[in-house]
Amino acid sequence: MAARHPMARPVAAWALDASASRGRLLDEPPCPMRTPFQRDRDRIVHATAFRRLTYKTQVFLHHEGDHFRTRLTHSLEVAQIARAMARLLGLDEDLAEALSLAHDLGHPPFGHAGERALDRAMRAWGGFDHNAHSLRIVTQLERKYARFDGLNLTFETLEGLAKHNGPLIGPYARAGAEEASAEMRALIGELGVADALALDRFAPAEAQVAAIADDIAYTNHDIDDGLRAGLLHLADLATAPMAGDYVAAVVASARGDFLTRDDPAERDRRVFYEVNRGMITAMIEHVVAETRSRLKALAPTSADDIRRATMPVVAFPATQREALEGLRAFLFERVYRSERIMRVMGKAEQVVEALFATYMADPAHLPGGRGRPIAPLDDARRARFVADFIAGMTDRFALAEYARLFDEPIDLH
Repeated sequence: MAARHPMARPVAAWALDASASRGRLLDEPPCPMRTPFQRDRDRIVHATAFRRLTYKTQVFLHHEGDHFRTRLTHSLEVAQIARAMARLLGLDEDLAEALSLAHDLGHPPFGHAGERALDRAMRAWGGFDHNAHSLRIVTQLERKYARFDGLNLTFETLEGLAKHNGPLIGPYARAGAEEASAEMRALIGELGVADALALDRFAPAEAQVAAIADDIAYTNHDIDDGLRAGLLHLADLATAPMAGDYVAAVVASARGDFLTRDDPAERDRRVFYEVNRGMITAMIEHVVAETRSRLKALAPTSADDIRRATMPVVAFPATQREALEGLRAFLFERVYRSERIMRVMGKAEQVVEALFATYMADPAHLPGGRGRPIAPLDDARRARFVADFIAGMTDRFALAEYARLFDEPIDLH
């Protein structure tokens, strides 16, 4: 049995124990001050791709306001929620945090609009998936260390990044997962870690916590941003699934002249903040209660028992899952599919498609002499290089490149 790392915290029997990590692709001496999972977290925070998340879209572009979420602030909110749940469930908090901070490293500029455009452009060469690209960043594309490319993260962190949404193959993979994960599986095969990552099994509980923390975070902060953008109003939220009950409770508990104050915008913001924190707290409580129930039924004695389960152990109760799906449908109608968002994202997709086509047609257009080494490559390898380069762009760098190549800026309003 591995010696206890001096910085490792006690965890439940079903958690991943940092002292028993399976190691890294390239062996490294242990760090006396940090567990392997703490070291992974720190490498992720210091990655160039992590800093770029500051100027990558969550829902609203950065120029639309200083207070809208970006991919970076979203990732921080996911990490906060994941740590809270991991602590309540006796899991390794550092691993849950590392996975939360890394889960969106692979997002291209302009969020899911940029991903759709890159996936179409790469259709002939295996497509583009931001989850697979996150894994590619931490195993190949980050260039900081003298001994290796990537971040040389632990196998446990790689496993969590690869499978946080569930098994990639086999009887418990989600419908359509094998097709959606083709790029991920190809990369895993290239890295030679398919057996180590057990693609037909569930991810450990820490990764499941990070995945459900993502759902909790974006659902709540996208409502907040929708209100800030004027796409939603408190009266709309009062009729929404799940959220409506919290609006009514906050209004009923308000004291003094709060509901009749002169500035209705400030009143609505403060009401929603109360709604927001109440919903996040309740969602965490529901997930923790359901997870404890599933753990009791499964009676796991190791993290491998979580992997071998026939369903996720970290989950919402059925009634809360249905309510959450109703709230997401509300958000799709009022925010994600709103005319304003669709118009902006349509233009954003045009930017990504134009950049890809231009770089592919003539690699000399790539900035900084990047085109010279890829000019002799076949189309598949050239396309992957171009996709990797575009995926690494921030929103504002992509817009600047578009203006440079086409001699005019594009108005994303």
